[in-house]
Amino acid sequence: MAGQGMRLDRLVCEAAGLTRKQARAAIAAGRVCAGGAVCKMPDARPDPAAVTLDGAPLLWRPFVYIMLNKPAGVVSASRDTRAQTVTDLLGGAFARRQLFPAGRLDKDSTGLVLLTDDGALAHDILSPGRHVPKVYEVTLDTPLTAQMRAGFAAGVTLADGTVLAPAEAEPAGPDPCRARVVLRQGVYHQIKRMFGVYGAGVVALHRVAIGPLALDPALAPGQWRELTEEELAVLQK
Repeated sequence: MAGQGMRLDRLVCEAAGLTRKQARAAIAAGRVCAGGAVCKMPDARPDPAAVTLDGAPLLWRPFVYIMLNKPAGVVSASRDTRAQTVTDLLGGAFARRQLFPAGRLDKDSTGLVLLTDDGALAHDILSPGRHVPKVYEVTLDTPLTAQMRAGFAAGVTLADGTVLAPAEAEPAGPDPCRARVVLRQGVYHQIKRMFGVYGAGVVALHRVAIGPLALDPALAPGQWRELTEEELAVLQK
């Protein structure tokens, strides 16, 4: 939807990352100007390029892109009536956006989740034909073996007969039970099922990258930030 013709309260919501209640409060307090004049009408439809909040221009954009460090126990979904979701971690920011995770992580897994409302980009990331690599740090209950590494490289056949695409499993540091896994497809509980073929259990799974987008090490579990212009440009390629 183009920004032109959008209600002022929705424009402030989406451009400033506020809830509708917060946006209306800002408008009522005279903090929002349109065309250089204070505008206290939430249903006004001004030129987005002429709107300011507290004197700063509001930069409305058609889509939002958020990097989130998912903690364990949180569901990779937009809504869930029984558990906390990744969108709940935003704390009401971008409440008017229809954000969703572009790629899921199991509830007990952690790490990088990309939240967006850009369906085309999400499709490109998730499409099997694109072969976008996802990188994980995995802790096993047994050491990584040469057999596992060779089997991943050749393409693991799961217990139900599903033949998976080749993947990478390499040591991740001096701990023999830690591995760096790279996948280029997405199958339910894929990493756990792949290691299960070799009798190994996954103790912890942490996603560190999606394609060229790496998880910001400054983000603690549960924290998030918007992508930089540089990160987005690289991801869109």
